[in-house]
Amino acid sequence: MRRVVVLALLVLVLPIAAWADGITLTNQFGTISISTAGISSHGSQLRSWGAIVTGGSMGSVSFSTGALLTGTIAGGGTFAGGAGSSFDVLGVGSWAAKLTGAVGCGAGCPLFTGSFVGPVTWTFTGFSGPHGGTLDYTLTGTVTGTLWNGRTVTGTTTENFFTNNGQLVAGIAHISGGTTLLPVPEPGTLGLLGTGLVGIAGMFRRKLRGA
Repeated sequence: MRRVVVLALLVLVLPIAAWADGITLTNQFGTISISTAGISSHGSQLRSWGAIVTGGSMGSVSFSTGALLTGTIAGGGTFAGGAGSSFDVLGVGSWAAKLTGAVGCGAGCPLFTGSFVGPVTWTFTGFSGPHGGTLDYTLTGTVTGTLWNGRTVTGTTTENFFTNNGQLVAGIAHISGGTTLLPVPEPGTLGLLGTGLVGIAGMFRRKLRGA
């Protein structure tokens, strides 16, 4: 009975462990164009990819949404995701070539090519600056796409922006930073999961034979 309980717990825990790790990437700088037709980024630098940090620009992170669905640009709302949206990461330099196995990445090697899933949330988070003249916003959404190795993953991204009234009317905001988490199954724990399942199947097979 004890063995049955332990193996049952193994089945429940291992899938969680297999997806516990992932790739966290960050981006900084650049701007966005924003209108009721959507949001699109320009010139945002990839600053880290997992544990890899070079201290400078490592490539680019670019994203775009569909049209405004609810709310307002000034007050916050939601923009469309899905078809017509995008979220792409390019790596540049020897680190990206080593990661992807490509011969040079001077023009940029695709590390993640995807889009937003469902509505993208645009939130006004408050005022900042010495006289409260800076407007702060956050964009959050779920992204799905393909890594450089062909694996399909789904994760989340949070992008932070600052602007002022004049620039916002002109449809301009600046990217202060962003963080994206792409959960990736860990081969070691996936193998352990397979071993556990094989063990459980063998145990029940023996019990059936014994019966």
